[in-house]
Amino acid sequence: MGAKCVKRAFKYRFYPTAEQAAELSRTFGCVRKVYNMALNARSQAWTLEHRRVSYVETSAMLTEWKRTQEHGFLTEVSSVPLQQSLRHLQTAYTAFFDRRARHPRFKPKKRSKDSAEYTRSAFRFHSGELTLAKMRDPLDIVWSRPLPEDSEPSTATVSRDKAGRWFVSLLVESVVSPEAATDAAVGLDAGLTSLLTLSTGEKITNPKFERKDRARLGRAQRELSRKAPGSKNREKARVKVARVHARITDRRRDFLHKLTTRLVRENQTIVIEDLTVRSLLGNRTLARAISDASWTELRSLLEYKCAWYGRELIAIDRFFPSSKTCSTCGLIHDELPLSVRRWTCAGCGAQHDRDHNAAKTILAAGLAVSACGAGVRPQRSSSGRAVGAEAGSVMVRAMTGLSPRGETEVNR
Repeated sequence: MGAKCVKRAFKYRFYPTAEQAAELSRTFGCVRKVYNMALNARSQAWTLEHRRVSYVETSAMLTEWKRTQEHGFLTEVSSVPLQQSLRHLQTAYTAFFDRRARHPRFKPKKRSKDSAEYTRSAFRFHSGELTLAKMRDPLDIVWSRPLPEDSEPSTATVSRDKAGRWFVSLLVESVVSPEAATDAAVGLDAGLTSLLTLSTGEKITNPKFERKDRARLGRAQRELSRKAPGSKNREKARVKVARVHARITDRRRDFLHKLTTRLVRENQTIVIEDLTVRSLLGNRTLARAISDASWTELRSLLEYKCAWYGRELIAIDRFFPSSKTCSTCGLIHDELPLSVRRWTCAGCGAQHDRDHNAAKTILAAGLAVSACGAGVRPQRSSSGRAVGAEAGSVMVRAMTGLSPRGETEVNR
């Protein structure tokens, strides 16, 4: 597999002047207003007339809104971010009608993440300086890493998070070369005590960033609760809470990026479980710990990095009994409570660490899936239950030369 051209976003922090901050704040407000007005118009058209409204129609609505006295302020900002918000709404509706996402929701007025997208016609990029439309001076960007050589940004997305930090994300096309081919393959078992247990026996300790900052977060939240609503002190306290959350998020994302990059570089094939994290969050006892582990983000990073660097990512069925299946003889045990961390196989007498055994059986099932030509995402039956759990166990037994009862063909 040769090098491929992919679109990559490079995110940088910048420090706007007072004039630039005011201009961007107005742009954020107008983008949010246009998005909500277009969403309301499309929702009413469907509810009252059972009619779908296209992007072209909402674009014409925007032109009419600018001509009214009530919404004349929309002409004070660049028109490109407003048009882009309509395109984003169209994308959201396309995903909704394809049943890939929920119905678009209105953007809240306050304390949400603000963003505005500028296309190439609405900004200048020259000699490492980015100047947005309606601005005289370039943004004061901290270039923490260089852009790929001979690359020109196609879009620039400016955002401000809840902690008040400003960021700009530049989308460029760059060439990504695949990693050198290797025969290594690894199975990953996700957990809470150990974030990941590899089929090689290595255990990646869960850093638990949220738990480490829980005391600091609690103090900040208690201070916030004591401030009078609407006061300046309450806004200052809210920013302190947001900064603690931002610190947790940044540290977690940095750790996951480094971990996934290492796994992709070292292994040609990576096998994971197709976990339904949303359902697991229904467990009120473990919901906080599961959220802190961020299994969904871990999988997302693995997916796009494997696609970029020529690796194979396989997700086996979530109902496959990886923990209860003996990786030595393939016998599937009926019961194995979560509290049991080490167990002995009743068929062959092998002693297993629960997580290591699960990682080994996940790898075996994933390699069998790859050999059979199955896809990454398991197929589902009409009842909604994922199919393939029984097939997965049969694959493991086939690889170990075992019958459904865990007996070898020779012994039978």
